[in-house]
Amino acid sequence: MQPRMNNPSLVVPDALQPLLDLSKIIGKVGVPQQTLDLVRLRVSQLNGRIYTLPRDAESAAAADERLPMVEDWRNASCFDDAERAALALAEAATQLVGADDPVPDEVWDAAARIFSEPELAALVIHIGLVNLWNRVNVSTRQVPADWR
Repeated sequence: MQPRMNNPSLVVPDALQPLLDLSKIIGKVGVPQQTLDLVRLRVSQLNGRIYTLPRDAESAAAADERLPMVEDWRNASCFDDAERAALALAEAATQLVGADDPVPDEVWDAAARIFSEPELAALVIHIGLVNLWNRVNVSTRQVPADWR
């Protein structure tokens, strides 16, 4: 499928850099990059944004060998409590339709027990930013991206 247009973040003058800057700021708060990556992949899966995961063992290990298991994170034993809390929050904050309280207290409280307030804030902003990127890319039919 062909993209409908060039990526809007490149079309709108000066739009890309603030988004990249926000990602950089989020990365400095203290949430491990691996956790942010797991959240990015899970949110993207929920939104239908396709990533091409590394197939060769060396590249997969350099990225995170657990990436193929993210979709079934609840049943995979390789994720720690912090990653599980972040993934649950990511799912709840992404799937907002159909629930009276899309991010229930139990999900929020589990994340709040593990992450400091700045880290939790960074996670919430990260989830929102990944949703923004996904919606831009899915709406304009951008080609699947290689996982970095």
